[in-house]
Amino acid sequence: MKSRRVQDGDIEGILAIQAACPEIAQWTAWDYDRVARDEMAGWVGEEDSGIVGFLVARKVVNEIEILNFAVSPNARGRGIGAVLLQDALSWGKTFGAVQAILEVRASNAAALRFYERHDFRTVGRRARYYNEPPDDALLLAANLA
Repeated sequence: MKSRRVQDGDIEGILAIQAACPEIAQWTAWDYDRVARDEMAGWVGEEDSGIVGFLVARKVVNEIEILNFAVSPNARGRGIGAVLLQDALSWGKTFGAVQAILEVRASNAAALRFYERHDFRTVGRRARYYNEPPDDALLLAANLA
Protein backbone atom coordinates (compact mmCIF):
# COMPACT_ATOMS: atom_id res chain seq x y z
CA MET A 1 0.00 0.00 0.00
CA LYS A 2 1.21 3.47 -0.79
CA SER A 3 -0.20 6.74 0.44
CA ARG A 4 -0.36 10.02 -1.40
CA ARG A 5 -2.28 13.28 -1.49
CA VAL A 6 -5.86 13.27 -2.81
CA GLN A 7 -6.29 13.99 -6.52
CA ASP A 8 -9.38 14.66 -8.67
CA GLY A 9 -9.51 11.07 -9.91
CA ASP A 10 -9.79 9.72 -6.35
CA ILE A 11 -13.24 11.08 -5.54
CA GLU A 12 -15.21 8.10 -6.87
CA GLY A 13 -13.09 5.67 -4.84
CA ILE A 14 -13.40 7.81 -1.71
CA LEU A 15 -17.18 7.96 -2.10
CA ALA A 16 -17.32 4.16 -2.46
CA ILE A 17 -15.45 3.74 0.84
CA GLN A 18 -17.67 6.33 2.49
CA ALA A 19 -20.79 4.45 1.32
CA ALA A 20 -19.45 1.29 2.97
CA CYS A 21 -18.77 3.16 6.24
CA PRO A 22 -22.02 4.68 7.56
CA GLU A 23 -20.31 5.55 10.85
CA ILE A 24 -18.29 8.36 9.23
CA ALA A 25 -19.41 11.78 8.03
CA GLN A 26 -21.24 11.45 4.73
CA TRP A 27 -19.77 14.13 2.49
CA THR A 28 -20.61 15.01 -1.10
CA ALA A 29 -18.41 14.74 -4.17
CA TRP A 30 -18.14 18.54 -4.04
CA ASP A 31 -16.63 18.33 -0.53
CA TYR A 32 -13.94 15.93 -1.75
CA ASP A 33 -13.35 18.09 -4.81
CA ARG A 34 -12.39 20.85 -2.37
CA VAL A 35 -9.85 18.45 -0.84
CA ALA A 36 -8.42 17.68 -4.29
CA ARG A 37 -8.09 21.46 -4.84
CA ASP A 38 -6.08 21.72 -1.57
CA GLU A 39 -8.73 23.68 0.33
CA MET A 40 -8.25 20.93 2.92
CA ALA A 41 -5.47 18.39 3.25
CA GLY A 42 -6.22 14.85 2.20
CA TRP A 43 -4.47 11.54 1.68
CA VAL A 44 -5.50 8.25 0.15
CA GLY A 45 -4.18 4.76 0.69
CA GLU A 46 -3.87 2.98 -2.62
CA GLU A 47 -3.29 -0.64 -3.59
CA ASP A 48 -3.35 -2.33 -7.00
CA SER A 49 -7.11 -2.75 -6.53
CA GLY A 50 -7.60 1.02 -6.08
CA ILE A 51 -8.30 3.39 -3.19
CA VAL A 52 -8.56 1.49 0.12
CA GLY A 53 -8.61 4.38 2.61
CA PHE A 54 -8.63 8.14 2.97
CA LEU A 55 -8.13 10.87 5.55
CA VAL A 56 -9.10 14.56 5.36
CA ALA A 57 -7.73 17.17 7.75
CA ARG A 58 -7.38 20.90 8.04
CA LYS A 59 -5.12 23.36 9.77
CA VAL A 60 -6.76 25.28 12.63
CA VAL A 61 -4.28 27.85 13.98
CA ASN A 62 -1.66 25.61 15.65
CA GLU A 63 -3.65 22.36 15.51
CA ILE A 64 -4.77 19.90 12.92
CA GLU A 65 -8.35 18.72 12.89
CA ILE A 66 -9.10 15.35 11.35
CA LEU A 67 -12.40 15.82 9.58
CA ASN A 68 -13.13 12.51 7.88
CA PHE A 69 -11.26 9.22 7.87
CA ALA A 70 -12.05 5.67 6.80
CA VAL A 71 -10.51 2.46 5.56
CA SER A 72 -12.52 0.13 3.36
CA PRO A 73 -14.06 -2.59 5.58
CA ASN A 74 -12.39 -5.36 3.56
CA ALA A 75 -8.95 -3.71 3.94
CA ARG A 76 -8.96 -3.07 7.69
CA GLY A 77 -6.40 -4.52 10.03
CA ARG A 78 -3.47 -4.13 7.61
CA GLY A 79 -2.03 -0.84 8.89
CA ILE A 80 -3.57 1.41 6.23
CA GLY A 81 -5.26 3.67 8.78
CA ALA A 82 -2.02 4.00 10.75
CA VAL A 83 -0.13 5.12 7.63
CA LEU A 84 -2.79 7.70 6.73
CA LEU A 85 -2.93 9.02 10.29
CA GLN A 86 0.86 9.31 10.38
CA ASP A 87 0.78 11.25 7.09
CA ALA A 88 -1.64 13.75 8.63
CA LEU A 89 0.30 14.07 11.89
CA SER A 90 3.58 14.55 10.01
CA TRP A 91 1.92 17.21 7.86
CA GLY A 92 0.81 19.02 11.02
CA LYS A 93 4.33 18.98 12.41
CA THR A 94 5.61 20.73 9.26
CA PHE A 95 3.78 23.90 10.29
CA GLY A 96 4.29 23.52 14.03
CA ALA A 97 0.95 22.04 15.03
CA VAL A 98 1.01 21.17 18.71
CA GLN A 99 -2.13 19.02 18.80
CA ALA A 100 -4.36 16.88 16.60
CA ILE A 101 -8.07 16.86 17.35
CA LEU A 102 -11.07 14.93 16.05
CA GLU A 103 -14.59 13.80 16.84
CA VAL A 104 -15.69 10.17 16.80
CA ARG A 105 -18.96 8.43 17.49
CA ALA A 106 -19.09 7.31 21.12
CA SER A 107 -20.38 3.92 19.95
CA ASN A 108 -17.48 3.33 17.51
CA ALA A 109 -15.41 1.04 19.73
CA ALA A 110 -13.02 -0.01 16.94
CA ALA A 111 -12.17 3.61 16.12
CA LEU A 112 -11.73 4.47 19.79
CA ARG A 113 -9.27 1.57 20.23
CA PHE A 114 -7.40 2.67 17.10
CA TYR A 115 -7.05 6.26 18.30
CA GLU A 116 -6.04 5.16 21.79
CA ARG A 117 -3.20 3.11 20.26
CA HIS A 118 -2.06 6.32 18.57
CA ASP A 119 -2.01 8.35 21.81
CA PHE A 120 -5.34 10.15 21.41
CA ARG A 121 -7.25 10.79 24.63
CA THR A 122 -10.86 11.80 25.26
CA VAL A 123 -11.06 15.49 26.14
CA GLY A 124 -14.80 16.15 25.78
CA ARG A 125 -18.21 14.93 24.69
CA ARG A 126 -20.93 16.44 22.51
CA ALA A 127 -24.31 14.96 23.37
CA ARG A 128 -26.51 13.90 20.43
CA TYR A 129 -24.01 15.30 17.93
CA TYR A 130 -24.60 12.68 15.22
CA ASN A 131 -27.78 11.77 13.37
CA GLU A 132 -28.66 8.59 11.50
CA PRO A 133 -28.13 6.88 13.85
CA PRO A 134 -28.19 9.29 16.78
CA ASP A 135 -25.03 9.22 18.85
CA ASP A 136 -22.79 11.36 21.02
CA ALA A 137 -19.45 12.57 19.72
CA LEU A 138 -16.32 12.10 21.78
CA LEU A 139 -13.68 14.78 21.30
CA LEU A 140 -10.22 13.29 21.13
CA ALA A 141 -6.82 14.98 21.12
CA ALA A 142 -3.20 13.93 20.74
CA ASN A 143 -0.14 16.05 21.50
CA LEU A 144 2.23 16.53 18.58
CA ALA A 145 4.89 18.61 20.31
